[in-house]
Amino acid sequence: MPEPILTVQQVSKFFGGLTALNKVDFQVSPGEVVALLGDNGAGKSTLIKCVSGVYRPEQGRITFDGADITHHAPSEIRDRGIETIYQDLALAENLDVGANVFLGKEKKKRAYGFINVTDDDFMRSEAAKVLERLDIHIPSLKQRLVNLSGGQRQAVAIARAIYWNAKLVIMDEPTAALGVPEQRKVLSLIRSLRDHGVPVILISHTLQDVMTVADRMVIMRRGKVSANLPRAEATEELIVRHIVGFGEVAEAS
Repeated sequence: MPEPILTVQQVSKFFGGLTALNKVDFQVSPGEVVALLGDNGAGKSTLIKCVSGVYRPEQGRITFDGADITHHAPSEIRDRGIETIYQDLALAENLDVGANVFLGKEKKKRAYGFINVTDDDFMRSEAAKVLERLDIHIPSLKQRLVNLSGGQRQAVAIARAIYWNAKLVIMDEPTAALGVPEQRKVLSLIRSLRDHGVPVILISHTLQDVMTVADRMVIMRRGKVSANLPRAEATEELIVRHIVGFGEVAEAS
């Protein structure tokens, strides 16, 4: 097994008297798809927000690609190569595909020798290259995102992450509210990321998706890691038992 690219060591996070994370250990290796599972309030989102810099843990250490990022700002962590794709995708629906791949980092050119304007042709050309690498087909890159399907929008968000050299992609419920064909396309994109050596942390409540693409299942309950299962050992029944705390019930009885 290669050295982990992301290591979370004994991380704790508190909100007043509430312990959201309790000495959590978590690792991701290059080219690995890790499913992060658990019921609502289990600590999944808090852990991801600590990794992405939205929250700063009170205890513990987070290292990425050999560097300590425990208390880095979100912009610094993105610059290091961690991209988080949330359910709302953070895309501009009134702009086209190329503009969204370059969102916040627009390419400029000079018109008439002195006016700075966006270089739309360059951005679309570069977007086309990364979409081709991921085997993503969008008929016209001049379309505004509002006219694309949910799966195509996910594809644009993933393409943006890859274009800007993401070394780790975190996906929060990527197939939620998508139809079955769109869900399959997103799962195919996750496999494509893995094939390109880019590890993925997948947060999902859809166990069928998880069983299809994940290499490992990390299950959280009440702010702790309750199980760490390789795909070969995982079944839907076993995952559900860990999510609901079957072991705790057994001990109590």
